[in-house]
Amino acid sequence: MNTPLRFTKMNGTGNDFIIVDNRESGIAKTEMAGIAKRLCHRQFAVGADGMIFIENTEGADFCWQFYNADGSEAEMCGNGARCAARYTFTKGITKKHMRFLTLAGLIEAQIVGHNVKIRLTAPTDIVLGQSIEIDGAVREIDSINTGVPHAVHFVRDNGATPVKKWGRLIRHHKLFEPAGTNVNFVQLPENELHVRTYERGVEDETLACGTGAVASALIAALHGHVTSPVTVRTSGGDELRIHFTLLDLGENPESSAALRHEQRIVDVYLEGPASLVYEGELYPEVLA
Repeated sequence: MNTPLRFTKMNGTGNDFIIVDNRESGIAKTEMAGIAKRLCHRQFAVGADGMIFIENTEGADFCWQFYNADGSEAEMCGNGARCAARYTFTKGITKKHMRFLTLAGLIEAQIVGHNVKIRLTAPTDIVLGQSIEIDGAVREIDSINTGVPHAVHFVRDNGATPVKKWGRLIRHHKLFEPAGTNVNFVQLPENELHVRTYERGVEDETLACGTGAVASALIAALHGHVTSPVTVRTSGGDELRIHFTLLDLGENPESSAALRHEQRIVDVYLEGPASLVYEGELYPEVLA
């Protein structure tokens, strides 16, 4: 690019993103991964957990191209989706109610002041009670896909959990090959879940993960620990609210356990703040 690139910096409960209106910028798909990796670097550019390119599409108000900080493309990001929704509303691209297309499917969103409530696609690939050896001990892991794959592990004291060490081991475990998984460590206080997340693509703990909060709430509900709506306290100290309906379908011996779990969960929503931080221009030399 030979001209400065305008961008907006946003954060959703501590997950931060660089957003570009690519309807005007015209960045080619082949360039996006490299640009995202450079601009998300916290020492050499803006710094962020991910980068979002807003584009036109048919059948929805807009579509996005979403990249993690390491340049890998992600199917979905709950906090990023809320930021993208508020960005497009603020810029006059959409109205308060909107639909936009992601690799995970069509997402519905509603602006509620500075908060955004999004309806997620139905969860898939639910497997409960997998025993794997991590750091010299056998630990029980549940897994679910809430737009992207997540593993969930319940712990007694999240303050003492070695999130980066255990998260990396679980993220790369053969059980989740070849794509890997995000990893959520969940503590069950009296009135809310405390969740810490190791994010695939960031390859570190992040201050929040929207799809991880949803994954944690749904798995906790399937185990009977919580009911909707569920408040999730993130590492950054903010709150996310997870709404869903858990159906009682009874036993169906012809269905697999995973399918029975998936059929029980409908109408999944994620609600929380999406904050505008600043806008600016990036010089062509940082993009080269």
